[in-house]
Amino acid sequence: MENIMSSRPKPIDQLNTSNISKKGPSTNPTLLIVVNVDWAFLNNRLQIAQEALRLGYSVHIATGITSKLDELQGHGFEVHPLALERNSIGLINTLRTLVQLYQINKTIRPDIVHLVTIKPVLLGGLIARLTGVPAIVAAVPGLGFVFMAQGVKATIRRYIVGLLYRITFGHRNLKVIFQNIDDLQTLTKLTELPEANTLLIRGSGVDLTKYAHTPLPLEVPIILLASRLLAEKGVREFVHAARVLRKKGISEQDARFVIVGEPDLANPDSIRSDELVQWTEEGIVELWGLRSDMPQVLAAAHLVVLPSYYGEGLPKVLIEAAACGRAVITTDHPGCRDAIDPGISGLLVPVRNSLALANAMETLIYDPIQCKIMGDAGRALAEKAFNVSQVVTAHLKIYQELIDKS
Repeated sequence: MENIMSSRPKPIDQLNTSNISKKGPSTNPTLLIVVNVDWAFLNNRLQIAQEALRLGYSVHIATGITSKLDELQGHGFEVHPLALERNSIGLINTLRTLVQLYQINKTIRPDIVHLVTIKPVLLGGLIARLTGVPAIVAAVPGLGFVFMAQGVKATIRRYIVGLLYRITFGHRNLKVIFQNIDDLQTLTKLTELPEANTLLIRGSGVDLTKYAHTPLPLEVPIILLASRLLAEKGVREFVHAARVLRKKGISEQDARFVIVGEPDLANPDSIRSDELVQWTEEGIVELWGLRSDMPQVLAAAHLVVLPSYYGEGLPKVLIEAAACGRAVITTDHPGCRDAIDPGISGLLVPVRNSLALANAMETLIYDPIQCKIMGDAGRALAEKAFNVSQVVTAHLKIYQELIDKS
């Protein structure tokens, strides 16, 4: 197989997207987007679907529903609820989802299916091929725990997942979108996916007007971790690092350590509620819970930290932090390291290393000038590589090219 490192797909900022029709498709094709849960679609794919709708596509969303059904329908999409349990590998749930996807595909007969995240790609890809869908876009925003776990069960699971990926990626009219080069290399090697069928787009994009470049606040520096509260997101390492710095004499007048987010109870890796109670009583970190005003939260922060060792594609909070002009500390881990210019817009630390994380945090807490320099560099990176309008344009270009080939 050709060396991917020497012939990798073009990143989003190098794509020529000038030839997309501004009048939209001529025959009003039907687009089906399959994503694991409604809030993930709204956070990461909404603008793509809205632009497709504006260009004349009939847009259908198949997803697990939490509380966002009215919001989805309010945007003008046809919504198809799925009984998709994100972190379940049970046979009954899998079969139920397959039947639902088969019925949806046979009913609406999509011209193109856009599959997002592991389960939709594997199950949706199987059904798309079975029902003769003319074109597939498969988005792989991270490989998840399947490719990180160790042991016999994990090896068997990877083998099965690899077979399912091969089925999806065997479609004759396909484009697979990766968010970082490590994931691209892993899956192309595993599935023998032709490089011509791949594309590298660094993340799902950020609205540069909504996430504005703001000056650092003059108050006590806030060191922010914003994430789903999963162990593999490095939440415990962040708390331990904050504990280390408090013991070294960094007081509440020197820095505040803030966690934004809530547990993901559907995930076995979720932080437990008793841990949150303990941290609150200990008083080392502030728990702000789930917030819907992330631009304002990031504007209040001096430094954004994500010590993740999760199977990331490219963490959205890091590109949002960059857009807001905030320096970043994250791990030298696929996806995380791809969200910054190391040493320029942020610092990298080893995974699962609270002491290294504490040292990096201490360095930037006491160096606001360097925080500003790195934050400015982050904003420049966001303007170059993470602008959501570029991401949307690239996706619509892919849709049109695949439909034209159908």
